[in-house]
Amino acid sequence: MVAAHGRRVICLSRELVERGHDVRFTVSRRGEAIPAFAVRFHGKVHAYLNRCAHRSLELDWNEGDFFDAFGEHLLCATHGARYAPASGTCVSGATPFRGEAPSKGVRRDATSDDVH
Repeated sequence: MVAAHGRRVICLSRELVERGHDVRFTVSRRGEAIPAFAVRFHGKVHAYLNRCAHRSLELDWNEGDFFDAFGEHLLCATHGARYAPASGTCVSGATPFRGEAPSKGVRRDATSDDVH
């Protein structure tokens, strides 16, 4: 879907359920298609590249499932690193990488919260 301003719309805001099943998509970086995802946490939409900061592995344990069982953190399925959903900061996991985040930089529309 393409918005009026010419950007590709990944999903409508209403499709992202608070701490629920999330939306996966790809972004192009230097000619490479890279997996990414969008989540809703505390009413706001956050989008990240789907790569663990410790290793370049995808985070989700089932396709589109990024939150831990309590809906408090994004969880790396490979080794259990936990990321704060609002900032992407690693809050527990491999100690040398604590504080790092999956890359942010996917746009969202400030007026509608739709993900672009």
